[in-house]
Amino acid sequence: MKRFVILAAFAVLSFLPTAAQGTLNSLDTDFRTRSSVGLDWKLAKGLHLEADYELRSESVLSRLDRHQATVGLSYKITPWLKAGVSYSYIHHHKTSAWSPRHRLNADLTFSYKTGAWRFSLKEQLRLTHKTESLNYCQEVRNPLVLKSRAKVQYKGFRSIEPYAYLEARNIFNDPSFSATWSTTSKAYANYQFTGYNSMYFNRFRGALGMEWKLSKHHAIDICAMADYCYDKNLDVDKTHTYLKSYTWDQALNGIVSIGYRFSF
Repeated sequence: MKRFVILAAFAVLSFLPTAAQGTLNSLDTDFRTRSSVGLDWKLAKGLHLEADYELRSESVLSRLDRHQATVGLSYKITPWLKAGVSYSYIHHHKTSAWSPRHRLNADLTFSYKTGAWRFSLKEQLRLTHKTESLNYCQEVRNPLVLKSRAKVQYKGFRSIEPYAYLEARNIFNDPSFSATWSTTSKAYANYQFTGYNSMYFNRFRGALGMEWKLSKHHAIDICAMADYCYDKNLDVDKTHTYLKSYTWDQALNGIVSIGYRFSF
């Protein structure tokens, strides 16, 4: 699975024009965990109110990355189409400080069932608002991304439903710029910030998991993920007139997730 995710990532990135610019940093690896509890309240036929709390760790379990709370509504429009909206409050750890973030999600899920198999495609548009102090030339305050997930799930067992999925995330509004690289001085010149119009795939994920239905109201979800991230890293001085460096960070994270959900 890890090999497939890496190969898929490089296959897509090879077609991106920005990938030929800047310096590619060495691959970082990490082991991370996610744990969550959630509620699923059926308000009416096809209409559900959902709430979740999630805690994430990073740096091989040595540090908390974030904790977040999410509340949302989903509605099954047809047997093969479901729509949802949600809001997340995120307390995010960055460098040595914690800062709050706000996130809005809107998604559509297309599904197809044949026998005990269920195939689905979920498209989620996500807008995140960052409240911390930022250099606007280096990082966008309100990143807009599209997450696309293809999933297959087997429902032939009595209480356990294994599944697998592949997911790609595309950012639409990363900072862009123009600059000239000098091979003599090994530095950038004529730097100019040109807005937020840089678009590229910045994450690929593969996962294997299972949903264990303990009873009508109680369920546990266990999942293992391979997460490949590819992000542009700009270092611009505080006067916004000089580009110090332009690199691409890449990381491969192994993630284990366990969640409990109560439905009523």
